[in-house]
Amino acid sequence: MPMQRPEDFGSNADGSQNQEYCHYCYQNGAFTEPDITMEQMVEKCAGIMRQMKIPEAQIEQTKKFIPMLKRWKK
Repeated sequence: MPMQRPEDFGSNADGSQNQEYCHYCYQNGAFTEPDITMEQMVEKCAGIMRQMKIPEAQIEQTKKFIPMLKRWKK
């Protein structure tokens, strides 16, 4: 998710802005869906993007980007 406005960013436990995750994924210092797998997250995001009529090429880019996030790196 593009994070450009302050309200787009997630929040840390102390209420400060988290620079790595959006507000949908990270609130109050914790992931909103702690048990979701990377594969489930990829499909969830792709589904939302399709509903928003985002071009498939951009969805494919997102599918490649999600595994690179700190949360999913191994």
